[in-house]
Amino acid sequence: MLVEMQDKNADIESMVGKALENKDTYKELLEGLKVKNETYRYNCHKVLYAISEKRGETLYPYWNLFVESLGSENSYHKMTAVHLIANLTSVDKENRFEKIFDKYYSLLDDKSMVVAYYVANVSGKIIKNKPALKKDITDKLLSIDKTQHKTSRKELIKTGVIEAFSEYFSDYDNKASIINFVKQQVNSESNKTKKTAKSFLAKWDKS
Repeated sequence: MLVEMQDKNADIESMVGKALENKDTYKELLEGLKVKNETYRYNCHKVLYAISEKRGETLYPYWNLFVESLGSENSYHKMTAVHLIANLTSVDKENRFEKIFDKYYSLLDDKSMVVAYYVANVSGKIIKNKPALKKDITDKLLSIDKTQHKTSRKELIKTGVIEAFSEYFSDYDNKASIINFVKQQVNSESNKTKKTAKSFLAKWDKS
């Protein structure tokens, strides 16, 4: 195990640099995502997340490992995969994401509300990297009410949906569909979603 990863105050930036210099470290970091020690696991996640943002091409060869984790029974493993895959769409020259699109977005209906929230939340990033999927992803997000989550949980997930919309709304053709969705959330039972909706409309609704 990587001793540094057991420290709650681990220097993540330093570890990122060391990992990029020695790719053999990747195996231990990837294995660390599934250890029981929470501090160790979370630090491994932070290092890999940073690498996936800065040098995604170096993690791209491990794509299938992350895809496998999307089907895990462990919500933490799924959340990690959701984030790493979203970042790696920036270097996905083989269009691997398109092949797992349905699997990825099926997690909007995951048993874990948190997993669903993050799938919604990272969608703006994915659209920036995969603009051809803009409408397909937007349709998935607009259909959040069709999921099996309890109403209160759907309302919380909608915060992530609106946050994603904010990232690409200016470049979306059918703006009315998004505006109409967001307007329906100004009376949400979730204070966070209500606040997010009002903020979005204040910026984007010119009607």
